[in-house]
Formats: sequence, C-alpha cells, structure tokens
Amino acid sequence: MQRYSYLFSQLVRRELRQKYQGSVVGVLWYFVNPLLLMAVYGVFLGPLLKATHYSDYPIFILAGLIVWLFFAQALVAAASSLVDQAPLVSKVRFPRETIPAASVTVQLVPLTAMVVVLVPVTIAVRGNASPSLLLLVPLVICLFAFTLGLALMVSALHAYFRDVQPILTALIVPWFFLSGVLFALQRLPGVQSHHWVGSLLRWVNPIAPFIDAGRTIIYNGQAPSGATLAYVFAAAIVALAAGIAVFRALDPELAVVL
Repeated sequence: MQRYSYLFSQLVRRELRQKYQGSVVGVLWYFVNPLLLMAVYGVFLGPLLKATHYSDYPIFILAGLIVWLFFAQALVAAASSLVDQAPLVSKVRFPRETIPAASVTVQLVPLTAMVVVLVPVTIAVRGNASPSLLLLVPLVICLFAFTLGLALMVSALHAYFRDVQPILTALIVPWFFLSGVLFALQRLPGVQSHHWVGSLLRWVNPIAPFIDAGRTIIYNGQAPSGATLAYVFAAAIVALAAGIAVFRALDPELAVVL
C-alpha cells in the first residue's frame, strides 16, 4: 500500500484544487456553510421553536453541526467518486478504495478548520476548558473510520446501482433532523413525555452518538458517557470492517460496470 500513497495524496490534492478552483477566498468557504446554517437555525429557528432554554444556542448547534457536515458531505461525495473516476478505474490497476477514501479525507480539512475556531471560542464564551477536550482526537479518528466504512459501501454499490447516490441525497435531509443537531434527542419537541422515543432515536441512528459525543466534549466541556464512547468505538470498527468487506466483494467487476 505504501507505493500507492503518492496516488492517494494526488487524489486528495486534486479534490481540494477542484473545490478551490476559481475561488477568491479559498479555504474560507469551508466556514461559510456551517456558519450560515448556524445563523439560520440559531437566530431564527431557535426562538421560533422556543429552543432558547439552551444557553449559547448557536454554539450548541455548531458543536453538533461540524460532526454532521463532515459525515454527510463525505458520504455524498464518496458515493459518486468511483463513477466520477471511471476512466482511471478502468485503465489503471490500483487499490480502488483510495478513491472514496480520498473523498472522505478531503472533508477533514473543513472539520479541522471549524474545530480550531470553535474550541477557543467556546472556551472563551462558556469557560469550560477541560482535559476532556483531548478526547476530540480519538473521536475524530473514530468518526473518520465510521464514515470511511459507509463511504466504501455506498461508492461500490453506486457503481452497480446508480440510484444509490440520489436515494442517499434524498435521505440526508430527514436524517439531519433526526440526528440531534438542533436539539438533544431526549428533548425534541413532542418526545419529552416519551423518553424511550428519544433514546431510540439516539441509539438506532448511527451518527447520533457521534454528534452527542462531540457536543458533550466541546459544548459541555465534559467526557461523554462510557456507553457513548463504547458505541462510537464499536460503530467505527464495525462500519469500517463491513465497508472493506462489501467493497472487496464488489471490486473485481468495478472496471466492467463502470
């Protein structure tokens, strides 16, 4: 695999260049989308839904939003990555996993940029500097592994069945509202009196514990619960193993179907 590291780095650089091509402000665009969404939900949607019982609500949103955006954008980009690189796949023999892996890796740039900005701001506003912030590193590693596993699955499946990415894109919006970005799932409007509904949404939705863990660390300045940490670690291992297995099963015919 080491001899293909140059190819992988070039794929990552190519995607980064494509994102910045013709852009005046370059990497600053990575801040625009999450900040705009934070403003819309925090300033307008928050008071409308009486969500102001969360102190520093815009920070509450952004602490979950950066996890969600990494996951959603990486997954959607990776889904069509093999199809987009069909000429390369059909003409050159190399580990094809590097193509969706590059799509996921590119999304580490905005994630890292937002964390670097958000953490100091949160500490300044909320005064919650804590050693638990160090848990962000293993959390990001687990989030990357989890997302990469799913990305390998959807990219290979989309090569065979071209409905996969459109279905995924359609699911992203309702998935977002059920992932606890705007509210802690246990406090979603309409489920406060049925606590089992919030718990079900939290544990059945695979990205929700990652969002909860990131928010607990950044917004609350605390370590996530043992159950949440165990879930995040296990989900990362299972998703990555399943993704590799599915991709390798479908890999032999990729050059044909593309």
